[in-house]
Amino acid sequence: MPRTEPDAMEPTPVTTSGVVRPEGKQGASILIVDPRAGEGPLVKTLASRYALVETVAGIEAGDALRKRCHFDIVIVDMGSSGAGGVAWLRGLREEGVRADVIFMTEYADLDTAIAALRAGAADLLVKPFQNEQLLASVQRCLGRRQMMRENLMKARRETPVRALPGILGHSESIKDIHGIVERLAPTSSTVLIEGETGTGKELVARAIHRQSGRKGPFVAVNCGAISPELLESELFGHTRGAFTGAHSSREGLFLYADGGTLFLDEIGEMALPLQANLLRALEEKRVRPVGSDTEQPVNCRVISATNQPLGKRVAAGEFREDLYYRLTVLTINVPPLRDRIEDIPVLANHFSESLSAELGTAPLPFTHEDFVKMQQYPWPGNVRELKNVVERSLVLGKLPSDCCPPVAGERATGGGQGFPLDWPLAAVEQHHMLRVLESVDGNKSEAARRLGVSRKTLDRKLALWGDAAVPAAGPGPDRQ
Repeated sequence: MPRTEPDAMEPTPVTTSGVVRPEGKQGASILIVDPRAGEGPLVKTLASRYALVETVAGIEAGDALRKRCHFDIVIVDMGSSGAGGVAWLRGLREEGVRADVIFMTEYADLDTAIAALRAGAADLLVKPFQNEQLLASVQRCLGRRQMMRENLMKARRETPVRALPGILGHSESIKDIHGIVERLAPTSSTVLIEGETGTGKELVARAIHRQSGRKGPFVAVNCGAISPELLESELFGHTRGAFTGAHSSREGLFLYADGGTLFLDEIGEMALPLQANLLRALEEKRVRPVGSDTEQPVNCRVISATNQPLGKRVAAGEFREDLYYRLTVLTINVPPLRDRIEDIPVLANHFSESLSAELGTAPLPFTHEDFVKMQQYPWPGNVRELKNVVERSLVLGKLPSDCCPPVAGERATGGGQGFPLDWPLAAVEQHHMLRVLESVDGNKSEAARRLGVSRKTLDRKLALWGDAAVPAAGPGPDRQ
C-alpha cells in the first residue's frame, strides 16, 4: 500500500480494513495481526503517532499483505496465531525480512516467550498492558533500526571505493587499467591512451583526472573535429586582430585548464605545424597566443588519445617523432569490447539502469540468451555501440533480433540457445560454477565474487561434486 500524504483539510481517514493515515506523524509503517484490533483503542493509539497502520485478522492475510507492502514493525497477537506465529517469524528471518516483530499474549508462558525471542522477536508484551508500554516498545524498535541505518551509512562513507567511476567490468584487462590509473594519477606525467573508437578512452582520462586530486577543470578537445587554424587558437588563444574575425582577445584551452587536465582526443589528426607548437608548450610549460609576442605560463596535465597506432604514423612521416616520445611517457591501451566479452553483462545492465531513468522506462532484464547473443557479436563500435543497442532495446521492450547479427569467422561463445531445455537446474548450476572457476584459473575467491556467493558456499558445492568435470548432459552455451 503506497504511503501517500492526505490532504491537509481532510480528517484522518480510518477505513474498514483498519488503514489509518494521520497527518504529520512519524514516517513508520505498522502491521497488526489481531482479529480484535479494529474493535479496540490499539489502532487509534498507534495511528496518533505513525504514518501507516494496517490490521488483518490472521497470519495468512498478514503474510499476503506484507508481500505487497513494506512494514517496519509487525505486531502479532499470539492468542490468534499461537505456535504458528513463531514459525511464521522463523520463516521471515530465513527469507531475510528484517521487520521487527512484537508479540502480544494473554498468558506469560515461559516456553512460548523463549521460543518467540529465539525466533527473533523484538519484544513480548503480556496482556493487559498500558498503551505507553506498547508505544515504548515500538519506539525502541524504531530507534534500533535508525541506529543500524546510521552505522551502515558511516561504514559506507569510511570504506574506500576501489572501483573507478566510469570504468566498468571484471575482465583482467579492465583490472589492469584500474591498477595503472591508480598508480599514475597522482603524477604529472603526460599519458597517451590508445584504443579503437568507442572503447571509452575519455572515460579513462576522466578517471585519471578524478584520482589526481587536481583542483582545476577537465577540458576535452577533439583535435580531428577542428580545422588546424582554429585548433591553434583553441589551444593557445589569440589576441585581438590576430586573424580575420578575431574581434577580441581570447584565452586558450591550455590556460582554461590551468591547475587541471587538458585532454587532446584524436591527437593523431593534428597537423604537423601545430604539433611543433604543442611540443614546445609541453617542454617549456608556456604557451604563446596567436598574434602575441609574449608567452604565458601554464600548469595543466596533458592526456592525449588516439584510435590509431601513433607509431605507424611516425613511421609514415605523418606525426613528429619527438612529440610522440613526449606524449608516450605513460601509455594505456584500452581493449576492444570483443576482447573482453565477459564485461558485456555488467555494461549492458549498467546502461539499462542509467538509460531507463533518462527515457522514463523500466530497466530491461536481459536474459541468458540475450547475453549469449551479445557475446557472439564482434561490436565494431565497441562500448558506444553496445550503449546504443541497449537504448534501442529499452524503447522496443526487448533485444532487437537484428541488432547483434552473428558474423561468420568471429569468435562465438555458443549457439545462442542457452542451456538445453532438458538440463535439470542442478546441472545448469554446476556447469556455470565450474566454467566461472575455470575462467579465473581456479581462483576460488574471485570465482565466488563473480558468482555472487560466499567462498564457503563455493567450497561446499565443489566438495559435493568432487572431481566432476563440466556436466555432460549436453552441449552448454560455450561447449559444443
